Amino acid sequence: MKRIHFTAEDLARTRLATTLGAAAETLDSVRLLRERGLGLAFRPWQASVRGRLDGQAKPLSALMPERGPVIDMVSLAGDAPSIEEAVDNFLGAPRDLMRIELEPIAFHPSHRTWARNLMDGDRDARLDVAAALRHVHAVNLAPFARRVRSHLAAMRSACAHTLAEAGVEGLLTDLCTPLLRWRPPVLEVRHPRDADVHLGGRGLVITPTFFSSEQVELLQSPLEPDRAPVLAVPAVTGAAVGAPLWDVGESTDRSLGDLLGRTRAAALAAVADGCGTTELSRRLGISAAAASHHATVLRGAGLITTGREGKAVLHVLTPLGAALLEATGA
Repeated sequence: MKRIHFTAEDLARTRLATTLGAAAETLDSVRLLRERGLGLAFRPWQASVRGRLDGQAKPLSALMPERGPVIDMVSLAGDAPSIEEAVDNFLGAPRDLMRIELEPIAFHPSHRTWARNLMDGDRDARLDVAAALRHVHAVNLAPFARRVRSHLAAMRSACAHTLAEAGVEGLLTDLCTPLLRWRPPVLEVRHPRDADVHLGGRGLVITPTFFSSEQVELLQSPLEPDRAPVLAVPAVTGAAVGAPLWDVGESTDRSLGDLLGRTRAAALAAVADGCGTTELSRRLGISAAAASHHATVLRGAGLITTGREGKAVLHVLTPLGAALLEATGA
């Protein structure tokens, strides 16, 4: 078990993020794909992508041996939601940071020379990882990107609502049970390794992670000790949550406009990347009152959810809304 110790300053500085980033999710998808006995939530995804990765994916597998620590891709590539930006971050990561991340890994003997080159700053070795990230992302994530983004945004919105209504301690109490347990002033994290982590006034960044099979991770930047650690919590926690993300059903000959009406269909598509009511009205060329009405109808149908970003509202797709867009080709 890991125990995260909070001070009053840490509680005040705890905040939410939407994603670990494209690179970290891509790496985690490789690990999840090779898991045996994968839960029902991810089995349809696993079946749809298995066998589609080719030799370009091998560098990522090399960075994740069967036992022991694996590379922290957030540290090396940041939390950029774009895979190209994440790859650029990785290619520019400091050599010292690369060495710190790679030295603890128990590489297979066949990978040790390549790993040593990667630690020593060899450009070709880094390009191998960059190509693997692009390839795996294209196969494992890109076909489901809209639903992944929507689901993560919806979870963050729900957490933000709890934070606004019940404060940080209310959020920590309700967050990802039973993997987490809030026993003030300590957050207990179910984990195979035992450790005590004192935040010491840095605060904590809480972010949902998509390709995680019920494991909470605490990520800390080794070259930035004053930076707030990141607590990555699984966003897909069971078959009931996971099934709508992959089961888009059979496509229909009817357009989304025929189904919902042209303006409301456009509203649903406009919310795909998340937006507020004012922005929605601008995108659709309608009044704010009309945009608010369409958002209310879509929310009542379970196609979008609405939370707060500071003083403004934020509309995001639910998995059902994202699946509807996918199924109708909108």
